[in-house]
Amino acid sequence: MPLRSKLPDVGTTIFTVMSQLAQAHGAINLSQGFPDFPLDPALLAGVTDAMAAGHNQYAPMPGLPMLRQAIAAKLLASQGVTVDADREITITAGATQALYTAIATVLHAGDEAIVLDPCYDSYVPAIAAQGAHAVRVPLRQPDFAVDWDAVAAAITPRTRLIVVNNPNNPATSVLAVDDLDALAQLAERHDLLILADEVYEHLVFDGLGHHSVLAHPALRARSFAVYSFGKTFHATGWKVGYCVAPPALTEELRKLHQFLVFSVNTPMQHALAAHLADAGHWQALPGFYQAKRDRLAGHLVAAGFALLPCHGSYFQLADYSAIRPDLDDLAFARWLTVTHGVATIPLPPFYAAPPQSRLVRCCFAKTDETLAQAGARLAALAQR
Repeated sequence: MPLRSKLPDVGTTIFTVMSQLAQAHGAINLSQGFPDFPLDPALLAGVTDAMAAGHNQYAPMPGLPMLRQAIAAKLLASQGVTVDADREITITAGATQALYTAIATVLHAGDEAIVLDPCYDSYVPAIAAQGAHAVRVPLRQPDFAVDWDAVAAAITPRTRLIVVNNPNNPATSVLAVDDLDALAQLAERHDLLILADEVYEHLVFDGLGHHSVLAHPALRARSFAVYSFGKTFHATGWKVGYCVAPPALTEELRKLHQFLVFSVNTPMQHALAAHLADAGHWQALPGFYQAKRDRLAGHLVAAGFALLPCHGSYFQLADYSAIRPDLDDLAFARWLTVTHGVATIPLPPFYAAPPQSRLVRCCFAKTDETLAQAGARLAALAQR
């Protein structure tokens, strides 16, 4: 009997495509969002110590109590909010699992969820897998701000959820307090839930600060907020994240969580709990990544790119109109990889209906040496 696909329109992600192309051509990979520098030795030692101490069996389904308590302390320090570690925090197998579980918790067949284009590529497939429909509202060009009138116009009686990504990947924009107020007004007026992807919470630059839904009382009561230790501690391969939500929402989320993964890697939870005790590890991230952003920006400008403002995340959007205006985004990304040995991500895969633009996304979560090597290769563009 032939299998009827739940995701008939989904193929290989652009991240896999570009990373494979980079490997095939020996290109420097600024496409996929992962750091190429080592983790803090103390964090690695914490995992080893936990395994040696015998912490190798199942963790409790919601996550280790000591890790959830450490997260609650961090949220108090970073956002000034008090969170119940037992009833409001769930440790997940990465942020993507948390996002999927929250979406599956909320949506039923025939429901609608609003997403803001360009959006991270896991949202729409997760919505479709529930038999629900993603309603895509474009961010305003060229600043990638939210058009709240357009969001309001997209709400129907079937709308159950609004998904926001703050800071936004790939747009690199951040939400202001006024944005959260507008979101809260719509959510309260139409009795909607919010899924806030806040994995780049600490990667906000130029003194802007991160405004979380958890710090907004009206949103706090109706939001799932998702975070990633992979982004915070440069360990994307560990796939450990967490979801924060009010007790009633958390109770429903855990019903699905327990049957998707049950529990998450135990020794890594022990190590992360100990690492969170020193707030300096995450408080230094804005300055650390802003310096890398500025370093890559210098190389891109010298090569002839025009840069869009990067307010958050570890990505930079670059306009190549002055370099190869004859190529569309996908063709340019392939040409840059094959001909000049630097891999980037084109923007169209993040959209349902891509606008006419000439933009690629570059990841600056790389060593200074990697960024310098990329800059040396990109310098050839200025000589064309």
